[in-house]
Amino acid sequence: MTAYWCERAWLPTGPAPAVLLDVDGDRITAVRPGAEPGFATRLTGLVVPGAANAHSHAFHRALRGAGGPGTFWTWRDRMYRLARRLDPDRYHRLARAAYAEMLLAGYTAVGEFHYVHHAPGGTRYADPNAMGEALLHAARDAGIRCTLLDTCYLAGGFGTPLDEPQLRFSDGDAHAWAERVDALRPGPGQRIGAAVHSVRAVPAEQIPHVVDWARHRGAPLHAHLSEQPAENTACRAAHGTTPTGLLAARGALDAEFTAVHATHLTDEDVTALGGAGVCLCPTTEADLADGIGPAGALAAAGATLSIGSDGHSAVDPWAEAQAVEAGQRLATGRRGHFTPAALLGMATAAGHRALGMPGGALAPGAPADLVALDLGSARLAGVELTDVPAVARAADVRDVVVGGEHVVRDRAHRTIDVPAALRSAIDDLREDP
Repeated sequence: MTAYWCERAWLPTGPAPAVLLDVDGDRITAVRPGAEPGFATRLTGLVVPGAANAHSHAFHRALRGAGGPGTFWTWRDRMYRLARRLDPDRYHRLARAAYAEMLLAGYTAVGEFHYVHHAPGGTRYADPNAMGEALLHAARDAGIRCTLLDTCYLAGGFGTPLDEPQLRFSDGDAHAWAERVDALRPGPGQRIGAAVHSVRAVPAEQIPHVVDWARHRGAPLHAHLSEQPAENTACRAAHGTTPTGLLAARGALDAEFTAVHATHLTDEDVTALGGAGVCLCPTTEADLADGIGPAGALAAAGATLSIGSDGHSAVDPWAEAQAVEAGQRLATGRRGHFTPAALLGMATAAGHRALGMPGGALAPGAPADLVALDLGSARLAGVELTDVPAVARAADVRDVVVGGEHVVRDRAHRTIDVPAALRSAIDDLREDP
């Protein structure tokens, strides 16, 4: 048994002062507002539930700052060149550092959308899951919860074979993909989910196999969806419908499904996604010039909105959620689409739901995943507690607790020098001939 005393804590009813959280194992067992600290570990500032990063490509962290003219598609070519240089050891080192950076920002769970499965050219490693296991080990080493969204990737486009860089992503067909994924063994605080990379990368007749695998195991299912107008145009040409329509026809759209991006949707698409989840990645979508998705319309239709850092142009759950609101203001000319509490929910409870994990609330039975936001910064000076989720940034995160364990203390990771680890892992990739 342990306990954390929070100077202020965001409870399901809103912010409250002097809250004692009793913890047994990795769970909160009691929540006592107005309590004395006693011998509990003190967390100053405002304590909120840990955030969930519902969409990550860990290796993209090595591309941060890769600017210059171009489009999403020219950026993708650079990403493929980087993917060629990955092996299990390098993948582990980079992911470990990237996950530690997420912890510093207040993420306590991550959904890793993983599709770099094999060696260059498609050669299998002795352990066919060596790359996925590298990610799971990296998450354990960093101290972050992880849903490994093992991704089916079989084609280079509609009716198009894989390019050479894409061969390492493919298992050949969905049945071989499922056989490999079944051999993965997650550890504590981890689970295995599934993903269809996109409707352009998984032939339509193969999609139901991935859907069935996820349904039979009660696993979350994700897919990149309508990130680019070109995807929509190509899908209509090949199948006479939008990517959303194609996934709906193949039985993918249900409450366990999360569409990632969902930027370029028709009104019919928005309605079809009303019972599903949608993970928005606005800092990456801005970085790649993807566009602004219809977050307000999706929420009105009943979709559950979560957030992800995707390509890690920024790692900041608070800025990510705030960018959802900012995008709607820019698109509509109106303010106030989402309340601060709703933005916090996107970053916490909705993200955990997308990852098939409990979490997102400071309540009995919930995981003891806590983030203490320092209220002493100039940025938060004079801000009402109820408005903090709409203003805070990763730099305001002082302490992070995952499963009752103090992983970040006074803005430092307990075991990893995060800047040094990132520099080393990224430099190693750059030095590869």
